[in-house]
Amino acid sequence: MPDPAISVERLRVTYGSQVAVDDVSFQAFPGQILGYLGPNGAGKSTTVKVLCGMLAPTSGTVRVAGFDVTKDPLEVKRRLGYVPESGALYESLTVEEHLQLIGRLYHMPDAEIRRQAMTCVNFLDLAAKYTERVGALSKGMRQKVLIAAALMHKPDILFFDEPLTGLDVNSALLFRELVRNLAAAGKTVFYSSHVLEVVEQICHRVIIIDRGRVVADGPMAEQK
Repeated sequence: MPDPAISVERLRVTYGSQVAVDDVSFQAFPGQILGYLGPNGAGKSTTVKVLCGMLAPTSGTVRVAGFDVTKDPLEVKRRLGYVPESGALYESLTVEEHLQLIGRLYHMPDAEIRRQAMTCVNFLDLAAKYTERVGALSKGMRQKVLIAAALMHKPDILFFDEPLTGLDVNSALLFRELVRNLAAAGKTVFYSSHVLEVVEQICHRVIIIDRGRVVADGPMAEQK
């Protein structure tokens, strides 16, 4: 068994007196698509923000790619890609400029930035919008830019938080193919959603969370 790409032990997150995540523990491994399923307000996005080093846990231990998210947040962020449900983009930049900026933030060589940007936009059917400003794009196209940005530095671990928001049917099918390809290449995919249908179709294993607590964890076939 390989070392876990994600290891969460007794994670708890509170906002004042409100408990958002309560005693959550799990592991995820390379090549695995892990679904994190639950209703709105269950604690899914809070969990993802902790795993990505964006939010400090109230208690518990979280390790991503072997690094503690509290002690080594920059090392964690170097190794992951994150697609939020609705992320901020630099609207005055073109798609090309935005991906170039992301690549340079990850200290990628310029030639590699150009190659990887074209690979991402071609796969996501974004090439026709490559020189357009992000602010002029539709919601679906903006979501594709977020996905491309998350893939730019070829991370080993991907976090997707309701990534299909705004995507049309064809784009959603393309995204599912992308997720399967990532897992086949040995990447770890953490897929957070409240949509059972999508999780059912692509995830190897699913964790169901409700009111901040894990209520089920196992292979997709068993959860069905």
